[in-house]
Amino acid sequence: MSQDPNQQPPKIEFPCEDYLVKVVRDSDDAAHEFVLEVMRRHAPGLDEERVTLRESRNGKFTSMTFYILATGEPQLQALFEELKAHPAVHMVL
Repeated sequence: MSQDPNQQPPKIEFPCEDYLVKVVRDSDDAAHEFVLEVMRRHAPGLDEERVTLRESRNGKFTSMTFYILATGEPQLQALFEELKAHPAVHMVL
């Protein structure tokens, strides 16, 4: 079954609860604190009990998974841009 090349990705309806954000960063305390601070600022009410961490095989990187209340495109764009601008952050999904 082939997909229609003109098909748009599904639209996100805002507010969107449990919007998943995954951040791959260096495995150090400074990078950890930076990512948490940015997430707290852009996603008020962040449930830090639900944040999961996974170390890379060699221990050089850590992926952090967050579930946030996404309020709109401007929030997500600002969040992603600020995270991606930091040299210790390698990927934001």
